[in-house]
Amino acid sequence: MTMLNLDHFPDTVYAIQHLAFEDLGAWEDVFYQLGLRVRYFEAGIDDLRKAYEHPGLTVILGGPIGVYETENFPFLQAEIDLLKVRLDKNLPTLGICLGAQLIAHALGAKVYAGQSKEMGWSKLSLAAIENNPLRNLENIEVLHWHGDTFDLPEQAELLASTELYANQAFRIGSNILALQFHPEVASDSLEKWLIGHSCELSQAKIDIPALRAANLQFAPVLEITSQTVLKQYLAQLNIVS
Repeated sequence: MTMLNLDHFPDTVYAIQHLAFEDLGAWEDVFYQLGLRVRYFEAGIDDLRKAYEHPGLTVILGGPIGVYETENFPFLQAEIDLLKVRLDKNLPTLGICLGAQLIAHALGAKVYAGQSKEMGWSKLSLAAIENNPLRNLENIEVLHWHGDTFDLPEQAELLASTELYANQAFRIGSNILALQFHPEVASDSLEKWLIGHSCELSQAKIDIPALRAANLQFAPVLEITSQTVLKQYLAQLNIVS
């Protein structure tokens, strides 16, 4: 069992949302159980400086836009600039999907549209490295929901791949973790994803009833297993004073 010592851990986790229903999901309960508060910031609406300057954990969540769409969404450039400073200071940062792409971009890697959308459930191929923080996800179906991908930043260590996309997760040291897939999803709220992304699913010719059935089959297992992944990540954080 992972032992957590949160004596010197800031008591609030900041989460940056790019879409209302893509939240911390099952991970929110983990933070509450550990005695941590959660505060959400809405990208494009809220001033994100407090979240990006936070000495504790900041989680950058997913969304349907691309990091390269700064002309259509000018707030993205300000967010990227804040993120660059945060990463340079090695502050604890966890990015999911768009959040992972933002981290890759801020580190100088190319982010671009992939050859096809990866939407649905599949297993990861985990890198054979020491203390891979995703090791508990071995042979576990995880949820993918993206069309963009990224090159691996020069200073990053690859953690996982899939058949469609080689770069699914990476870390830099113990504080910075980027996950292209969605480990945070709560099994009882995935219907919101099907409703909110219905146009994208239809355009990608995804069978929605089949995806719903896969959600029911795989999400409860992922929800339990990924909470262990989160706790292991929190246990090894180096909080910069």
